[in-house]
Amino acid sequence: MPLQNRVLPDGSLVAAAARGTMMGNRGGAFHDADQTLRPRHWHSRQWICCVLAFKERRRRVMQPRRYTELFFLDEATALSAGHRPCFECRRDAANDFATRWNAVRGLPGRAAADDMDRILHAERLDGRGHKRTHVADIASLPDNALIVFDGAPARVCGRHIQLWSLDGYQGLRPRPVRGDVHLLTPPAIAAVLGAGYGPMLHTTAAP
Repeated sequence: MPLQNRVLPDGSLVAAAARGTMMGNRGGAFHDADQTLRPRHWHSRQWICCVLAFKERRRRVMQPRRYTELFFLDEATALSAGHRPCFECRRDAANDFATRWNAVRGLPGRAAADDMDRILHAERLDGRGHKRTHVADIASLPDNALIVFDGAPARVCGRHIQLWSLDGYQGLRPRPVRGDVHLLTPPAIAAVLGAGYGPMLHTTAAP
């Protein structure tokens, strides 16, 4: 039976047979010995996105007292849920992300992980620990930001919107010229996307 560790764009976790193309964690373990999740689905504010394989490391998923492994359709999904690139297994991507993070703020160099995590934690969760969405004009959003479109998650891609699913992106809809939408991707990450950060996308993602 699949474990409850597949991440949706709104950050919630479901059980699904398809593993996805990327993995990550939320700063530690929030599962019990029987591999079921505790009520709070994060351990610390260090939410990261990783590659599936790194330095031939192998271990059983959700081991006792080890971090809770999570899986994403792709990086755009991970970013939408509030995860940033890992500085260990994705150093180049993480450095690029952190540099663009500072650039949009008019700061030199790379942002520190703790500084990004502090801002992201406030943007991804509300006071009750639920996903925080942000209202934004769809005309202002960059490619690969995820939004709620007709009640479902979707990816912004040029003049189109592409619907999201657990198995991949499906179909294209015309992107409205203007109008407010609920933005799933935290605004700080959307700004980094707008500054040119290119996430790893699922093969079904439209160009």
